[in-house]
Amino acid sequence: MTKIIPLISIVDDDEPVREATRGFIMSLGYAAETFSSGEAFLKSDRVRDTACLLTDVQMPGVNGLELQRRLTEQGYPLPIIFITAFPGAKVRAEALAAGALAFFWPSRSMMKSWLRALTPRLRVARSS
Repeated sequence: MTKIIPLISIVDDDEPVREATRGFIMSLGYAAETFSSGEAFLKSDRVRDTACLLTDVQMPGVNGLELQRRLTEQGYPLPIIFITAFPGAKVRAEALAAGALAFFWPSRSMMKSWLRALTPRLRVARSS
């Protein structure tokens, strides 16, 4: 039987951050795909396959909170982890109230521990 590897989608407008996060996620044994904007992710064919979304908060166009809102409205209430270099109590509260799994400014060890805890809660991709 083929093992299904969960897809973690990463949305961040900062290319070095996207690629570093992608490499880290893949080193943990997950599949990872990156998107440079919320719009790019929403237009992709990977929304249905995404088990968990890691997204920045502050991005041009569709920011992380707007991305979360649109996904829920479109029937894709994905598990979302917000990652930001600019933490704010109000934005954090809004993200968590809307169902985010976590909101943090990560260190490598924190992210690794959190993803291990998340594994049992990953959403199974919908079949076409």
